[in-house]
Amino acid sequence: MDTDAFIAVHRPQWERLAELTRSRTLDAQGIDELLALYQQTSTHLSTVRSTNPDPALTARLSLLVHRARLRITGARIPLWKNARTFLWEDLPAALYEARWAVALSAAIFLVSAIVTGVYFGTDPVARGLVLPEAAQRSLAQRDFVSYYFEGEATGFAAQVWTNNAWITVQAVVFGVTGIWPLIMLVQNGLNVGLSGGVMGAYDGLDTFFVYLLPHGLLEITAVLVGAGAGLRTFWAWVRPGPLPRLWALSRAARSLITVAIGLVPVLLISGFLEAFVTPSGLPPAVRVGLGALAWAAFMVFFLVRGRQVHRLGITGDLSDDLVGDRVATAG
Repeated sequence: MDTDAFIAVHRPQWERLAELTRSRTLDAQGIDELLALYQQTSTHLSTVRSTNPDPALTARLSLLVHRARLRITGARIPLWKNARTFLWEDLPAALYEARWAVALSAAIFLVSAIVTGVYFGTDPVARGLVLPEAAQRSLAQRDFVSYYFEGEATGFAAQVWTNNAWITVQAVVFGVTGIWPLIMLVQNGLNVGLSGGVMGAYDGLDTFFVYLLPHGLLEITAVLVGAGAGLRTFWAWVRPGPLPRLWALSRAARSLITVAIGLVPVLLISGFLEAFVTPSGLPPAVRVGLGALAWAAFMVFFLVRGRQVHRLGITGDLSDDLVGDRVATAG
């Protein structure tokens, strides 16, 4: 089938159907015309999918048919149902789809943090090359803790949220390169490891964990999830599997956006913990326990709920009516 000729012949029908779909009121003649054009366009879509599945044309006709169907049936999904579907189905499914890339991100971060912490914590010469002794003492005795008491708590929470969201967005947006998330993970691991090494060298390791874990468990996990989702997009580009490369990349990118949006409230909660729980006067065990509870709730949502919806075939991608990306695949 000649796609260009097919478009040229049927474009007026599609444009008219789009016009009728957008119209606020239709008389009896307009309704009859809408029904007829809907049936014809559905046939056109089937023809395109079966003979020459052009991605752009298929997506355009799929969206047009979907909108016309909604106009004909009068179906409207309430906003709260869309929000529930996103939060309770699409988001955990998209998170679970990226689980192995997230595990890889966690391994890279933990190895860099632990190795750096042990190295600088046990080698004063190496530590001195990075930080002068006066700066080390200042960090261990004052600066590490005083950071969490800077300014008013609400403003501090907003600042932390913005900063963490920016870091996560970078991992998401530049994940397709395969390089940026790795650099970010190693760099953050080095920073955490250096701080931990200095604190440990000055007998402040307990303080380090008391002021890191309440918010850090959830915060670092969110960053790792963003990096993992970005790496998964890169892998879809390198190894698309049975799908064409651009189709595999588009599918991974759509799930990536779902993850990015879903991480916004997670980072908001971690910012709240960092501003109001970490520097609070609560006992250390309670502060760490609250952080661990928030982290455990997210992991249950990520792995348990994610596995449940994954088994139902939900991937976090858009619906077939909106995507229209049915192509022949190998295997």
